[in-house]
Amino acid sequence: MLQRYFSWARRINCMANQSPSRKAITDFHLLHSSGRKITEFHLSSIVKICGRVEALQEGRQSHCLLLKLGFNADLILMTTLLDMYSKCTNIHDACQVFDEMPHRDVVVINSMISGLCRCHLPSYAIDLFTEMNQSDRDVGTWNSLISGLGQNSEGRAALIFFGRMRVEGVEVDVMTMISVISVCADMAMIVHAQQVHGLVIKSGFELYLPVGNAFVDMYAKCGCMGDACLCFQNMPFKNVISWTSLISGYAKHGFGVEALKAFHQMEMEGVVPNKITFLGTLYACSHSGLLQEGWISFTTMVNKYSIAPTMEHYTCMVDLLARAARLYEAHEFIEKMPIKPDAKLLTAFLSSCCHHKNVELASAVGKKLLQLQPQEAGAYISLSNFYGLVGDMEGVANVRRLIFASGDRSHPDYQKIYDHLRVLIQKMKNIGYVPDTSMVAQNVEELTKEEILLGHSEKLAIAFGIMSTPPGTCFLIVKNLRVCADCHVFTGLISKIEGREIVARDSSRFHHFKDGVCSCGNYW
Repeated sequence: MLQRYFSWARRINCMANQSPSRKAITDFHLLHSSGRKITEFHLSSIVKICGRVEALQEGRQSHCLLLKLGFNADLILMTTLLDMYSKCTNIHDACQVFDEMPHRDVVVINSMISGLCRCHLPSYAIDLFTEMNQSDRDVGTWNSLISGLGQNSEGRAALIFFGRMRVEGVEVDVMTMISVISVCADMAMIVHAQQVHGLVIKSGFELYLPVGNAFVDMYAKCGCMGDACLCFQNMPFKNVISWTSLISGYAKHGFGVEALKAFHQMEMEGVVPNKITFLGTLYACSHSGLLQEGWISFTTMVNKYSIAPTMEHYTCMVDLLARAARLYEAHEFIEKMPIKPDAKLLTAFLSSCCHHKNVELASAVGKKLLQLQPQEAGAYISLSNFYGLVGDMEGVANVRRLIFASGDRSHPDYQKIYDHLRVLIQKMKNIGYVPDTSMVAQNVEELTKEEILLGHSEKLAIAFGIMSTPPGTCFLIVKNLRVCADCHVFTGLISKIEGREIVARDSSRFHHFKDGVCSCGNYW
């Protein structure tokens, strides 16, 4: 019996430290119901597992047992409990545990800062950080805040705190650098990225595998796929994350053939792909028009590697079919899916239905999308285009009221930017450019439609970039929506007229414009 007791205990602890599983929770219940003594080590393991699998109800039960057995004075156990609640996004109970702790060390505070950021309360995390004495903070405190801010799209604030960290003489570690690299990647800040790369080399962290993986991802997201490949080639060791970062980078840049070559090379080297790897290959096929290869990748994932498709995989398949004008096949695929489509999948399909002017399918999908009340702005842009396609101007107006207004004039130099943009537009018209006003759904005069197109954010960003940089300089613009057809034509012509290489990162992929030609081959 004693051997069985220790076997249970070892199994629970092993599961806590390796791959988390609900089976460990079942094993713990069996141990508890057997009448055997429950120690703080058992509770620490099971609370940790509850956090990882987000088992809030079982976590609360463990909390009650913890109090019943009198372990509430155990600082390590209470910290684990706090972490569990925050991982279950129950910040109220996490704060209550924190407030009731008679003593809090730096590890407790670091955990609370991470929890607040995880629950999307970065301002409270900053408040807790600033309340600490400077001498009480350790590198983990800074890492918790910088990483948490980055995960909440507060990249600029994260970089400010990173700067403060260095000014105060706190020695950075690998986790610091990975967090900062991630921030530079998400914000596509290539100058900062290169500076951080130099600091990594200076600090001696360049050969760490997670750092190498982060650099591949960073350069790819900054529009520098050549540098991403160079970082990948220079890595002494590579794992599935390394290969997935490379494949996903190729996919975002529209290099579908290169992505598939990397995937096959990965398999040849004995690295087993995961669901994220296949997401990259499917995305690559979708954005390169590789229909047959996309089907092969999907069936390989399911049949060879026994990976169950997620909503993201299904979305890529629908997008792959729809972009290739296989709209009815895509619709049939959606109908046969074992899970209900979400707003992102329907948005991708609706966008293609509008692009191919299939009113029948656009109408059916548009109604389903409205019922889901999507949160992303891209969904409402597609809905607006759908209403314009069917001639429902009132519907267009109603949707437009729900989303941002284009033609922003809040920039201090907006008048100079608009004036310069008009000069660029006139240069383009002189060589035959005609604004594609079919993209404007509003029922207004033609000149007004041209003015609306003039206010598109990427046009303003390009005008500002040309004004602000020396002739011949390559620059990157970033936007949160898919680039429209008119702006795509505009950017290509500007790259030729001004002799510039312009890299555009939209919500879907990268576009490299040079000498009037885009890397996407007009397939996006």
